[in-house]
Amino acid sequence: QIFSQADTSLKRWILEFAAKRKKAEVRNGIIRNDSLWDKLFFNKIQASLGGCVRMIVTGAAPASPTVLGFLRAALGCQVYEGYGQTECTAGCTFTTPGDWTSGHVGAPLPCNLIRLKDVEELNYFASKGEGEICVKGPNVFKGYLKDEEKTTEALDQEGWLHTGDIGKWLPNGTLKIIDRKKHIFKLAQGEYIAPEKIENIYIRSDPVAQIYVHGDSLQAFLVGIVVPDSEVMPGWAKKRGFDGTYAELCKNKELQQAIMEDMVRLGKESGLHSFEQVKAVYIHSDMFSVQNGLLTPTLKAKRPELRDYFKKQIEELYSSISI
Repeated sequence: QIFSQADTSLKRWILEFAAKRKKAEVRNGIIRNDSLWDKLFFNKIQASLGGCVRMIVTGAAPASPTVLGFLRAALGCQVYEGYGQTECTAGCTFTTPGDWTSGHVGAPLPCNLIRLKDVEELNYFASKGEGEICVKGPNVFKGYLKDEEKTTEALDQEGWLHTGDIGKWLPNGTLKIIDRKKHIFKLAQGEYIAPEKIENIYIRSDPVAQIYVHGDSLQAFLVGIVVPDSEVMPGWAKKRGFDGTYAELCKNKELQQAIMEDMVRLGKESGLHSFEQVKAVYIHSDMFSVQNGLLTPTLKAKRPELRDYFKKQIEELYSSISI
């Protein structure tokens, strides 16, 4: 969003150069907010958060390495990333001071153990340092209140919490989240799909604020529901020759195609298979929210509710494509 506001090639080049210089300092362990680049560019970003931020902790969903690197550079403060669930009292891994690499969620906390379990249907094996993340320790909960069936699904007999997330051990002992076991489904030809992995890639598209990827075993391909960023999309669209109000742009079929092509481009760059790419999208102008019942209180997508809410649009997308 910040880069999209640089409305000329020169401004964007200068901003990118300033960000590169600050990122180089971060890689060398220098975290500051008083450099020349801060005074020229980044002090406005820092001021938008009050100007006194000294530390940020991010969690709930994996942060893009690009975004994480830019935040550390632009805000000039410590930005840590953690991973966990409510069921293990929030955190079970955390990045450490002095490690300013990105693309991982840190090492296990001292209060818990972590092991990886084979997920054969997705070709993840613990022998290769990949698998479902399981957590055990005094921070792990005892079970769900009056719900023995759900408790048995989450906790095994040895007390390991099965998170449903797929992780990978990196050479430096940190954990990287690479996939999601929950919400996995098959397409008509038998390919396994992890929609949240795809959504985490598509969300990097500049005009995209929210994305829901849908598929089922009766269909051969995926479709998507996209909510554009109301602040970014008009400028992004104008650069590509599209004019109109936000509401008008959301109904523009050609712009819809342009947004999907940008998402697919990111998918290719991130190594998605062709069957993991959406073949059609519907542009929805209103954000998913807790108030309209499409997000949980922790702002995670409520997939069954999204599927039901957009049932008509999903059916129209499938009927519009012949493969």
